[in-house]
This record gives sequence, structure tokens and C-alpha cells, in this order.
Amino acid sequence: MKMIKPVLNKLSSLSLLLLLCLFANTVIADEEAETIAEIMQMTETPDGVVFELIGSEDSDYLPNGLKKIEAYKKQLQGKFPKLDIAVVSHGAEQFELTKDSANTEKESHQRVQLLVAADVPVHICETHASGRGV
Repeated sequence: MKMIKPVLNKLSSLSLLLLLCLFANTVIADEEAETIAEIMQMTETPDGVVFELIGSEDSDYLPNGLKKIEAYKKQLQGKFPKLDIAVVSHGAEQFELTKDSANTEKESHQRVQLLVAADVPVHICETHASGRGV
């Protein structure tokens, strides 16, 4: 996972994504743990956290990123049980989530299903997808 972005406003999914693009702080992978630690030190529950994935179609990128998000979710919601969390996929990794790749990318599909079942919406970048005819 290359980036995560905390968002401090509770909004609809579309507004959340727009806010993410305009106001969120970009954090490089090496700084993920530091950012999570900063959130964990907050005394009040933030309105939400958005994890942004921007990677390649490397076979390990998406499942590893989703695995990290699962761990961060557990950690964050351990302290802030009602914390809203969302995932946005902007890079080429999102194409591993198509129906056509369900059989070849089983782990990624299963991890997304688990996140969605745990009330963590997973979004893909419609502009990027439509640019590739998906």
C-alpha cells in the first residue's frame, strides 16, 4: 500500500472522495505507521479515515495492501469503535477486482468482501476504470 489519507469529515461517499482529493494529507508508505500512531493518539474519534491504494497490477500489491488495511482497521476501531473507514483504489491494482479476474485474484476478492461485510466500503476510481473501458 503506497498511500493512506485521513479524512476528518463525515460525508456521503461522493463528497468523501472529493474531500479526499482536495484536502487530505498524502502519506508515503514508510510513514503509514507514523500516521496510524498519530490517529491513535487522538483523544476524540475522527469522523473517518480513507485508505487510498495507488499501485500497479503487481500480483502482491493489492492483497498486501488490503491485508494492511485490515490490520489498521482492527487497530483503529479497537480504540475508536465507531470510526468510519473507507478504501479507495486509484491505481492499476483496481483492475484485479473486476468480475473477469475473480478466479485469478481470489485473495484480493475475498479480502474486499470481508472489508465490505465489516462496513468498510471499497471504491474504485471510475475515471481510471472508464479510461480502460471497464
